[in-house]
Amino acid sequence: MAGSDEVNRNECKTVVPLHTWVLISNFKLSYNILRRADGTFERDLGEYLDRRVPANARPLEGVSSFDHIIDQSVGLEVRIYRAAAEGDAEEGAAAVTRPILEFLTDAPAAEPFPVIIFFHGGSFVHSSASSTIYDSLCRRFVKLSKGVVVSVNYRRAPEHRYPCAYDDGWTALKWVMSQPFMRSGGDAQARVFLSGDSSGGNIAHHVAVRAADEGVKVCGNILLNAMFGGTERTESERRLDGKYFVTLQDRDWYWKAYLPEDADRDHPACNPFGPNGRRLGGLPFAKSLIIVSGLDLTCDRQFAYADALREDGHHVKVVQCENATVGFYLLPNTVHYHEVMEEISDFLNANLYY
Repeated sequence: MAGSDEVNRNECKTVVPLHTWVLISNFKLSYNILRRADGTFERDLGEYLDRRVPANARPLEGVSSFDHIIDQSVGLEVRIYRAAAEGDAEEGAAAVTRPILEFLTDAPAAEPFPVIIFFHGGSFVHSSASSTIYDSLCRRFVKLSKGVVVSVNYRRAPEHRYPCAYDDGWTALKWVMSQPFMRSGGDAQARVFLSGDSSGGNIAHHVAVRAADEGVKVCGNILLNAMFGGTERTESERRLDGKYFVTLQDRDWYWKAYLPEDADRDHPACNPFGPNGRRLGGLPFAKSLIIVSGLDLTCDRQFAYADALREDGHHVKVVQCENATVGFYLLPNTVHYHEVMEEISDFLNANLYY
């Protein structure tokens, strides 16, 4: 049961760095305004309030980016990030168009590099690939991986319910696999990692399962505070309800907005290893790096998810950030942030080769 708002705020302030507290508190305030009691969402206002940045073909701090539509039928767009190549210092229109055209038509690279397909968070409803917080995170991933990041602007609920986000994730994976410029190494293969935070981590899991089913090779999965649920409350959900930014009432609203209208939270999308879920024993499921914040009310679900993967014979590494809250990886102001970035870098390097 959530305590009083004042008590919860005061407790949260003693643990969370000020900048993080301000950032996530502002998100929470806007999210509360945007959700309607009838399950609909103030989309126009949400788009207005979402702080976004344009792509930059001209390199910024060594990273360039551009937006590209990969499925015209649904308007599915990705933002592609890469390290600036030597000679990307041209002036005028050529500085914008030539690097993009050369990249899109390039042949496979001799030196292996990772391609991280990233799914932003926002509980299936908020944010986008161009949201400032996720643009910054994807740039960080490019710098630590020396590879390419493809951030997917998947369709959001409640306008687009299950399975739209998963379908868009699958489309993005197939598109990456089909592009010669995404391939590298002597075997000219796309070395893909699936990653996401919150709902994006949930999407990464479900896309990874489909990839394993259909024989598409994924090098690894990187899940940050992945969003899972279920009808029966866990100990951490009861203990942390409302204490660190998130309430069970919030989470229930988002699941109701995303899942099929007649579904409960034991639907496999929400509870993949629950009573209606599916076990993955015998499936060639990719290795997983699972980042868990100890002060995220769904942390028990993330630990249970990791345990289920291990029981099914899959390789899992869990990094528990005991004093971290949701969104701690968005700002470089804690020891946990730097620890996690190092873990991600090590995971990418260790699993780059087939």
